[in-house]
Amino acid sequence: MDTVFKFLFQFLGQFFGSIWNGIVSILGAFNIPEYISIISRYTTKLGGLAWVVAIIAIILLVAIIGLLVFLIVVSLKKFFRNKRARKDTGSLVQEVQALNREVMRLNLEKDKILSMKVSQIGLNPNEISELTGEELETLNGGELKLTALDEEWADYQPPEYDNEITLPEFCDRFRLFACSRLGLYYDISMIRRFVSAFASTRLIVLQGISGTGKTSLAYAFGKYVSNDSVITPVQPSWRDRSELFGYFNEFTKKYNETELLRAMYEANYNENVYLVILDEMNIARVEYYFAEMLSILEMPRRDEWVVDLVPSQWKNDPKQLHKGKFTVPPNMWYCGTINNDDSTFAVTDKVYDRAMPINIDTKGVAFEAPDTPPVVINYHHFEDILNKAKADNPVSDEILNKLALVDDYIIAHFRVAFGNRIMKQIKDYVPAYVGTGGTEIDGLDYILARKVLRKFEALNLSYIRDEIDGLIAYMDELFGEENMGECKDYLLMLKKLA
Repeated sequence: MDTVFKFLFQFLGQFFGSIWNGIVSILGAFNIPEYISIISRYTTKLGGLAWVVAIIAIILLVAIIGLLVFLIVVSLKKFFRNKRARKDTGSLVQEVQALNREVMRLNLEKDKILSMKVSQIGLNPNEISELTGEELETLNGGELKLTALDEEWADYQPPEYDNEITLPEFCDRFRLFACSRLGLYYDISMIRRFVSAFASTRLIVLQGISGTGKTSLAYAFGKYVSNDSVITPVQPSWRDRSELFGYFNEFTKKYNETELLRAMYEANYNENVYLVILDEMNIARVEYYFAEMLSILEMPRRDEWVVDLVPSQWKNDPKQLHKGKFTVPPNMWYCGTINNDDSTFAVTDKVYDRAMPINIDTKGVAFEAPDTPPVVINYHHFEDILNKAKADNPVSDEILNKLALVDDYIIAHFRVAFGNRIMKQIKDYVPAYVGTGGTEIDGLDYILARKVLRKFEALNLSYIRDEIDGLIAYMDELFGEENMGECKDYLLMLKKLA
């Protein structure tokens, strides 16, 4: 047994003894009194040059010791910092866990509140997803305001419409009505542009600086046709079609309606002219919330203007809903107002190509007008006088040929082209503008500036600056220097921006 102890003592002693000797040696390196003793012994023996070497050695040794101390201190700081960081991370994890528990508690409280609401009709929220047939209908029955509209319009008698008014009279009286009844002043050319836009598209865009009367113009139109415009203020949070049509709540099994949906539903019950104002429409991205409507209104047949509202059909659905689908009314137009500033989104080509933009950049000049009452007109007659203007005043071959030459010039020099949709709008808008009392060349001038030349804004203006003068000269050659003022003013504005 003694032999084993001796073996262990010598074997382990070799390891631990070496470690101890190393520790003692390291500590010996910091034995300051020994260094002083050595310096004292050699004080009398060192000469001048030798002292220089000795001092350098002393300084070097002090620097090495200082560096070691510094490294030791830094290592200790890093160790304690990491330890503290690990402790802080642990605290954060605990805090997140506590917040998750709080969220779960709040969700449970919300469920309890919902349970209390549903229990008023004798149901448990856990049973809602299992409901079918009559029970499901009872949950929804009588809640939709659309159903109330069915009852409200059941005995509707249409008014006596003024279906003798002509398109020029319609525009002239609109201007006088806005002045005499509303105190709003518009130039007759602005009225003609606005009314002609109804013939070319279902979406009209009024754009320009703030305070020039964009919303007022659309509002005045509703007053003039004896059917107030539906004002829908767009919110920055709008991102999908539910902001326009509402949405179906899967938990309550109810449809959350919007004022616009109710107006659209009501419009199917009468023949009045409806105008929806999407106020500040580009404060959110138009192509997000209005994309479906843009596609629907492009459909050539009006029986295809259908929106899916709910996934299934119930017995107590509003009468205008068929298998959960709703037909967009044919007597409704949409007018968006746009302010182009840093607080809004840029309107994309997808929207502009389908809309008719009208610029309102100047304040109206006051004038005297006789008292002019509103008109009572149905949408059939309104469309008839617009269609009559298109039939009676087709774009002349001369203008179409010149337009084709301008198109070729723009493609060759600016690499910009327009498609069949814009060509159709030109053929609808220009005749309607002539029908309102304007001239063909002025109608072409305006729509060409707003629909085609507007695309130049997407180009690098510094590169096309020199080409602009050539296009202006070419227009003067084709149409005469006295014409195409809107196009030339717009091109000169772009040149200044370059």
